Amino acid sequence: MSFDDTLDPALRSWLESANAADTDFPIQNLPFGRFRLAGETASAWRIGVAIGDQVLDLRRAGLIEHGDMARLMSASASVADRRALRRAISAGLREGSAQRATFSEALLPQAAVQMGLPCEIGDYTDFYTGIHHATTVGKLFRPEAPLLPNYKWVPIGYHGRASSIVASGQDFHRPLGQVKAADAEAPVLRPSGRLDYELELGIVMARPNALGEPVPMAAAEDHVFGLTLLNDWSARDLQAWEYQPLGPFLSKNFASTVSPWIVTLEALQPFRAPPERPAGDPLPLPYLDSPYNREAGAIDITLEVWLQTAAMRRAGLAAQRLSTSNYRDAYWTLAQLVAHHTVNGCNLRSGDLLGTGTLSGPQPDQAGSLLELSLGGQQPVTLANGEQRRFLEDGDSVILRAYCERDGHRRIGFGECIGTVLPARQLEGAT
Repeated sequence: MSFDDTLDPALRSWLESANAADTDFPIQNLPFGRFRLAGETASAWRIGVAIGDQVLDLRRAGLIEHGDMARLMSASASVADRRALRRAISAGLREGSAQRATFSEALLPQAAVQMGLPCEIGDYTDFYTGIHHATTVGKLFRPEAPLLPNYKWVPIGYHGRASSIVASGQDFHRPLGQVKAADAEAPVLRPSGRLDYELELGIVMARPNALGEPVPMAAAEDHVFGLTLLNDWSARDLQAWEYQPLGPFLSKNFASTVSPWIVTLEALQPFRAPPERPAGDPLPLPYLDSPYNREAGAIDITLEVWLQTAAMRRAGLAAQRLSTSNYRDAYWTLAQLVAHHTVNGCNLRSGDLLGTGTLSGPQPDQAGSLLELSLGGQQPVTLANGEQRRFLEDGDSVILRAYCERDGHRRIGFGECIGTVLPARQLEGAT
């Protein structure tokens, strides 16, 4: 793997907040997102890049001529174009840059802007790449055979609902749906009592492929713009009743929360790693294999889940970390997801989102969902303030965080992905 000068760990910015050791957004990161100012219309999204505690308005900085993220991602369809824009942004933000005065006028405090979805999401596919999540959940329902026979051969996924994907910070109502108790003769309509979070990453597509044209492994990552944090909220009791024979429906499509910043694959290059599989597992079929994927298909990203209850907020208590895991433990790489998604000729488009599925680690305390942490609700999680959680309650806020760090390279982060559960809406006939 080769690194260009935008990844130099010694590189510093004239913006001091970008040089802080604990910032998610040093000059080596430069993630993309959309923002607007207070009072601006819903259609007035601007494209920005996070740097320290500021956001750089790319249009005001003279780097682009529009505010259309889909257009930018399409224009960045080639790796060369994408890297050229990254180099231009990096050059203007470096210490000693002749563009400092121009770029300074294009900076706004992140705290003073409203962030939205990082792009308009056209289609959404959710995969199931977390083998430790799949195994733990499988043991709850199929102790004798936790993993189905196809898991180690094919990246399992389903098509989700793009219209209910919301930006970080947007609250959502507890979903209603049919629930059937094991000893009941008939289901009832009621608010979900087993609401859960799912710690995931989102893969944002840039370069489209034509209908009928599979994307080979060697070119798969050229089609990806970058990664975001994704919380794919799940209503476990609705899911248990509805998911056979066609899979999730109302248990998944009520809300999914995405973080505002897309961290590009260029920024993640220093944190690549070879994917690992247990000895004896089958090798991927040839269309899911490549020399580069074997060498560096995985990415070392530390992932965290934090919870702040309504009682904690009232008492002035900060959120509590529930678990930590790592994207390296995923069974399938992002290139394999793209290659498999398109091998039948499916056409992906700029702005499409692929979810990784819940990313849990091998240890019980590395679970990416409450379903796992509480063992299906049998073993409640006790918080530092004495509260307990089997599943989420109204007023709970879930915060996802992620970062990459490695000796010899600058630490970079993803920001936060935050959502708060509101009470269910009243509906006639619900219990």
